[in-house]
Amino acid sequence: MTMNQPSPQQIQIKASDERLKGEYANTMQVMHTKEEFVIDFLNVFPPSGTLNARIIVSPGHFKRILLAMQENLKKYESGFGEVAPSDAPKTRIGFGEE
Repeated sequence: MTMNQPSPQQIQIKASDERLKGEYANTMQVMHTKEEFVIDFLNVFPPSGTLNARIIVSPGHFKRILLAMQENLKKYESGFGEVAPSDAPKTRIGFGEE
């Protein structure tokens, strides 16, 4: 490291025990505008479902997410074998009025 380069900063992330348990999602939806991508993670058990998380990111960050997911899937498959894609849902999934 040269004298002109700043030293790397470590960022401490805080998470509650409840958040660390995670949320199960068996479906996701992706929508976008020019400025952002919206990723919804859903747990669907017909006839209803729940929105577990909505993540909103910039297009540049969305692309980095895709690259990280591709890289991790490649590592996973090299260790555990190829993953077959799941079938698409046969029912229409969307938000309705409660």
